[in-house]
Amino acid sequence: MAPFVAGPLADRIGRKWVLLSSSLFFVLAFGINMGASEVWILYLSRLIQGFGVGFVMTVQPMYVGEISTDNVRGATGSLMQLFIVAGILYVYAIGPFVSYMALQWCCIVVPIIFDVVFYFMPESPHYFAGKGRKTDALRSLQFLRGQSAEGVHDEMAEIQSSVEEAMASKGTIMDLFKNPGNRKALFICAGLISFQQLSGINVVLFNSQSIFASANTGLDPAIATIIIGCVQVASSGLTPIVADRLGRKVMLLTSASVMTVGLTALGAFFYMQLVVGDISSVVWMPVPALVIYNIVYCTGFGPLPWAVLGEMFPANIKSSASSIVASTCWTLGFLVTYFYPALDALGSYYAFWLFAGFMVVAFFFVLFVVMETKGLSLQEIQDRLNSKSN
Repeated sequence: MAPFVAGPLADRIGRKWVLLSSSLFFVLAFGINMGASEVWILYLSRLIQGFGVGFVMTVQPMYVGEISTDNVRGATGSLMQLFIVAGILYVYAIGPFVSYMALQWCCIVVPIIFDVVFYFMPESPHYFAGKGRKTDALRSLQFLRGQSAEGVHDEMAEIQSSVEEAMASKGTIMDLFKNPGNRKALFICAGLISFQQLSGINVVLFNSQSIFASANTGLDPAIATIIIGCVQVASSGLTPIVADRLGRKVMLLTSASVMTVGLTALGAFFYMQLVVGDISSVVWMPVPALVIYNIVYCTGFGPLPWAVLGEMFPANIKSSASSIVASTCWTLGFLVTYFYPALDALGSYYAFWLFAGFMVVAFFFVLFVVMETKGLSLQEIQDRLNSKSN
């Protein structure tokens, strides 16, 4: 639901103000948690928080894709994953050691700090250009690049030309399907975000404590989750460094292939545990498989689908496309989580091997369908999409 509100709202009031307003959902949700006395109140809080997540995940790729230079757009686009896992680690590290109320205060301060800091950031120059506010667009670009009007003249001209061409016709959701280039972009982005969820990341994280326990590591479950959080943060921090050097396709192909190996190994471990009953020969296997899986997820299918989403669509239908792709992500995430218990009842190894199969398909999807965008301007990406589709 939230993506279909956030997308059009980003076109109406701007990317910046939608992102600022998203903090209200988080502050309200954590505030409700403080006074929650019944389970249904926590459900309500989670629903409100979900709206905030929907706003952020829909609009953040748009904003970052529009303010970034061509040579670092992959890096900045992948930063979202880094901050997601940093936030998870933040709660992992604090939660076990503070009271329930203290944890809510620790969480509520984060969106407040975000609003205070982000308030001083400019609106996207693409948004201003689309609204005909050329002076504001120029000022925004000067602030972002730290240059004079002359220094950003060529980039401003390209933005203006690109936006004017896109806004010549008012974009609708149907234009995503009528225009071959848009259709290709939607297929790529929806496909990548679908495989992100079909990688089984949520299921793997749900099982991380049991995996550590089965391996007889002797670690406290809270410490085990902190270790996984640290692995995710470290690997997510690597992506911005190499995303614009190696390119999106290389990193996605590596991610899919190595995740296939990790998931297959985890499936084999649970098969040995549940069916064979003797895990003495494979007791070493699950922890390395879990760690490697998390590393390559956080350097590939975790961040890059969102980075690609931020650069694939023209200005007139970008908000509609972001809404559809973000809602696809959360719908699939819900379905995977909802149906996992049924597979788990048959044997959890079935689920891990199924996810491994999806990653094999993802590998060939990236190899044959996904277009490399490393180093290309937003206009060059549109030119290639439309030339390949004609």
